[in-house]
Amino acid sequence: MAATVEELYRNYGILADAKEDLSKHKDAYQVILDGVKGGPKEKRLAAQFIPKFFSSFPELADAAINAQLDLCEDEDVSIRRQAIKELPRFASGETLPRVADILTQLLQTDDSAEFNQVITALISIFKIDAKGTLGGLFSQILQGEDIVRERAIKFLSTKLKTMPDDTMTKEVEDYIFTETKKVLEDVTGEEFVLLMRILSGLKTMQTVSGRQQLVELVVEQAFLEQALNPADTDSVDRLLQCTRQALPLFSKNVHSTRFVTYFCEYVLPNLSLLTSPVAELDIQLEVLKLLAEMSPFCGDMDKLEVNLNMLFEKLLEFMPLPPEEENGENAANEEPKLQFSYVECLLFSFHQLGKKLPDFLIDKISAEKLKDFKIRLQYFARGLQVYIRQLRVALQGKTGDALKTDENKMKVVALKITNNINVLIKDLFHNPPSYKSTVTLSWKPVQKAEATAAVGQKRLSGDDVGATVTAKKLPASLPRRDARQIYNPPSGKYSASIGNFSNEQRGGFRGGRGRGFGGRGNRSRGRIY
Repeated sequence: MAATVEELYRNYGILADAKEDLSKHKDAYQVILDGVKGGPKEKRLAAQFIPKFFSSFPELADAAINAQLDLCEDEDVSIRRQAIKELPRFASGETLPRVADILTQLLQTDDSAEFNQVITALISIFKIDAKGTLGGLFSQILQGEDIVRERAIKFLSTKLKTMPDDTMTKEVEDYIFTETKKVLEDVTGEEFVLLMRILSGLKTMQTVSGRQQLVELVVEQAFLEQALNPADTDSVDRLLQCTRQALPLFSKNVHSTRFVTYFCEYVLPNLSLLTSPVAELDIQLEVLKLLAEMSPFCGDMDKLEVNLNMLFEKLLEFMPLPPEEENGENAANEEPKLQFSYVECLLFSFHQLGKKLPDFLIDKISAEKLKDFKIRLQYFARGLQVYIRQLRVALQGKTGDALKTDENKMKVVALKITNNINVLIKDLFHNPPSYKSTVTLSWKPVQKAEATAAVGQKRLSGDDVGATVTAKKLPASLPRRDARQIYNPPSGKYSASIGNFSNEQRGGFRGGRGRGFGGRGNRSRGRIY
């Protein structure tokens, strides 16, 4: 039977006056529990009174929690908010993981104020017992509805970093790592990125051994033990996403060897066959950029000569021979286009791996092939010099806002690309070839000590050099985030097109979840408190 407002206040008074003898007034507390069966006023009072005396009646604990849950699901949003606000008062001892589980399920609400109330409540109990709260969150991530799982993962990815240090103890971080590994057995691409963000933010993961553990997790997700099917967009996307997640973890102590080896053995031979998971993505350039970024951190490689030869052969594909003389048989052919962006990546990667086998160009290839390579280098270098002069003239005297126009940003990056290639070619022209020069890849932020565009203008920010060269135009209707604006240099012998190619995260794993990224079925079990 539902209690009235008067009965609720009267029994509240009995319990409030009882002080140490509360346990003798079980009937009074039962009346308050019955308030959830009344009207809106009774329910609002019950939402406040039930948690106030909850700890004094352990034998009615389940009944009290269930009564509060009924209020959390009420049709009246104001009653739901009040009930959710009071939920942390139930969170003590053995009941806390259950409250955390309940609050996690309540993340599925579409009401923004109610959602924020749930977030506040979760943060509140997290500070009481982090591990117990995480138990409820991970329980729903592993077994809950898809929308609950998604929002619970996002909660962890955004809120863990805001928790105080005394809450995020080593024991808590170890628990997060263990549970996240379980989740990673069955994830989508977006979830994988968020979970890696969670793990990489843990203090215990900032050490060399911690970063190495994270790399191992990414290796498992990347399926590096399997050959790549270049026509399968899911497989290509998986590799791209995993490589992007691994890149920030590499260092002189945490090596990229397995990824670099995989790219040399399975990706470069199929470069032209790769199917892009995102329509506007230049997949070949993206892959070459990732390889270039990883190559400085490559350790000892089992098949170094074989992989270096693959890089060498791929580099030759993008470094054309000089055209025939005008009276030659190929006189009618167009001048070859110099694909600067591709060559920068391949030449940089070759230069980095070449340090490990400095006699490659002397003893490992034939004299004829070396001669052919130097002819290509020389032709490319001549084109570079012409193009560099054109770019310097175009940028001469431009400062401030003039350098911030899209076209001039392209030119600044183009100049950086061509300067990089020029430095690397000079190294390879040494006798014997040298691998001592250091360059910063064109899409990476400029170092403070580095001159900007070799034309004397003020130093540019990292945002001004976040682009690179591309060889094809894209539709003008692309979203701003991924749009590439095309700059056409002066036409002639060494023309190419320069595009703005952001190094942001792009795309996601297609399909559902499976091992790693397979097919998690939708679950619809209703309330499982």
